[in-house]
Order: sequence, then structure tokens, then C-alpha cells
Amino acid sequence: MSEAEQNTDNQQLTDGLEVIPDAGEGASVPVEVEAQEPLDPLAAAQQEAFTWKDIALRTKAELENYRKRMARERADTARYSNADLLQSLLPILDNFEFGLMAAKSDEGSSIYLGMGMVLKQIQDFLTEQGVETIPAVGEPFDPNVHEAVAQEPSDEVPDGYVVGQVRRGYRLHERLLRPAGVRVSTGPATEEPNA
Repeated sequence: MSEAEQNTDNQQLTDGLEVIPDAGEGASVPVEVEAQEPLDPLAAAQQEAFTWKDIALRTKAELENYRKRMARERADTARYSNADLLQSLLPILDNFEFGLMAAKSDEGSSIYLGMGMVLKQIQDFLTEQGVETIPAVGEPFDPNVHEAVAQEPSDEVPDGYVVGQVRRGYRLHERLLRPAGVRVSTGPATEEPNA
């Protein structure tokens, strides 16, 4: 075989192969190149448009969720912004009520009537702010809203129910400001047998 024929045969064998230099000795190693079909430009453009549309819709939804979450957080902040102030006011209200109870013996006096009117104004103010009293006496003991300060036997109140209230509890909208201090019934008193 002549050299020209041999070169032609080698050329036919290497068609479709890409020559990549070998890192070791500097020789070339033929590698088969995948034949890539050119994509239809219209199909490729439609696929790309679909991808960008999907990204845009997801981004829009994320932005809308972010806006809703921020609006909800702003509303909660505004709704509960006075919580610390109102909590600080509760012990003052307790002491005011204790003073009013002590002055009850002189119910007809102008001081007692004036203190009663001030107490009513404070209670109305708390109601306007969204503060509500937590029911206690006669209710089942709930550790989420009640703080047990004592237990006592009771023939009238079943076991696990609140017998009396030591301190009022308050809630601001749905959040607890202060739990009610309560005495919890242990049920009827049992007599211990004499030994």
C-alpha cells in the first residue's frame, strides 16, 4: 500500500474522532465526539421562555408571601406594642382595688365614690386596649392561664377546679399578660382514721 493510500485510510478511520493530547507523553489520543443535533430554534426559545416564566411566577409568589408576612408582623407589633406598659399597670390596679376594698366600710363617702369612678375608668381603658380578665373561680384549673398558689379541700367544688382567686389574671387579645393566682380544690376533705 502506498503512503498516500495509507493516509487516506487513516483519515477515514479518524473521521468523527477528536484528537485530545495525552498528558503523559505528549501523544494524541483519538476520542469519539458525540454528534449533536442542532435544536430547533423555536423549540429552544419556547423552552427558555417557559423556564423564565416559571421563575417569574415563583418569584412573584415569594414576594406576595413576604408582603403578607410583613403585614401580619406589623399588625401584631401594633396590636401587642402596649403589652409591657399594660403589664406594669396591673399591680397598680391590684393595689388600687385593695385600697377600695379597705375603704368599703365607708361606702357613702365621696372618697370611696371617687375611687370607684377612677377604678371604672381604668377598667374601661384596659377594655379599650383589648385586655380581658381571665375567668377563674369555678373553672377547671388550666396551667396555661392559672397559677396555683394553694390547694384546699372543698365539699362544694370538685377536685381540680378553682376554689378561689388570689390575684386576677389578664389576657391581651389572645396573649397572656398575667396568669390568675388561684386556690385549687383537692375535693372533699377526707377524715383520717384515729390510730
